[in-house]
Amino acid sequence: MSEATRPAAAGLGTFERLLSLWVALAIVAGIGLGLSVPGLFAALAAAEIAHVNLPVAVLIWAMVFPMMVGVDFGAVSKIGQEPRGLLITLVVNWLIKPFTMAALGVLFFRYIFAGLIPPDAADSYIAGLILLGAAPCTAMVFVWSNLVRGDATYTLVQVGVNDLIMIVAFAPIVALLLGITDIVVPWSTLLLSVALYVVLPLLAGLWVRSARMRAGGLPAVEAFRDRMRPASVIGLLATVVLLFGFQAQQILADPLVIGLIAVPLLIQSYGIFMIAYFAARALRVRFDVAAPCALIGTSNFFELAVAVAISLFGLGSGAALATVVGVLVEVPVMLTLVAFANRTRGWFAPDEGLHR
Repeated sequence: MSEATRPAAAGLGTFERLLSLWVALAIVAGIGLGLSVPGLFAALAAAEIAHVNLPVAVLIWAMVFPMMVGVDFGAVSKIGQEPRGLLITLVVNWLIKPFTMAALGVLFFRYIFAGLIPPDAADSYIAGLILLGAAPCTAMVFVWSNLVRGDATYTLVQVGVNDLIMIVAFAPIVALLLGITDIVVPWSTLLLSVALYVVLPLLAGLWVRSARMRAGGLPAVEAFRDRMRPASVIGLLATVVLLFGFQAQQILADPLVIGLIAVPLLIQSYGIFMIAYFAARALRVRFDVAAPCALIGTSNFFELAVAVAISLFGLGSGAALATVVGVLVEVPVMLTLVAFANRTRGWFAPDEGLHR
């Protein structure tokens, strides 16, 4: 594998392993601040232009931009070297996952939990789940792939193709599913969100990556991403603080809601992984491709989901809350799936990596 296509695939550090703990602490801090200084949160909520909240937009960019610098579309040229793994990724991400997430949301919040959740709140939580289901993971995929010793070049192929599809497919799929669930779709805001949080950061990331590659190759790109990483983490945690600060009163009035939102997310995560993983086994895909393709389908681009939920439905919405619960759930779930994949490596053909 050439240096130009090798991603940064460092293992999960202590901070990343404890990400759910930090998110939980940020939730507590947000609720405490929301109760103690409600005027501050009211002022932050009012700082918006064209339905885009400016403080949150800055924080989302801080989260998303470093990830986009890591995307290398040059790896897409290797798309034909193992088509079965890519086929599974695309089918799961775009033909199965968004629809199963919407179905689970409707099942739980309109039927199973109907007596526990007001109808308007239920619709908002369903919308948040739809946004999570329609946003396949971009950055953390490299971490999960590294932990299962996946083929790094092929992981780049999968991420690059997914990002290209996301630019044109995310908004229509979200609009379709929101429409099916009878939730009003503000098309202009949805398209603005995709442009602001996918297209523009991706273009900026590609420009910075190209400049860094010319200046010093991949080490210069990784050095830049390392410098930006604290901003990404701060952006994530600060966004969580804001979201839960805006919803402090609602959450204290009904703390059960976080657990209720987590239920369909957990079922979706484990179910999607098993569909992709056993499909890969049935198609005799190598483990170093099979494991990452299943993990990509399971993980979410929660940064995008959070940003679009805020733009479409507001900072204090149930949709925004649902996307943040997705952050809380994802890391421990993914670590259990990584452990399962590593224990079942022997189910698959020996690894032969695209770079060999």
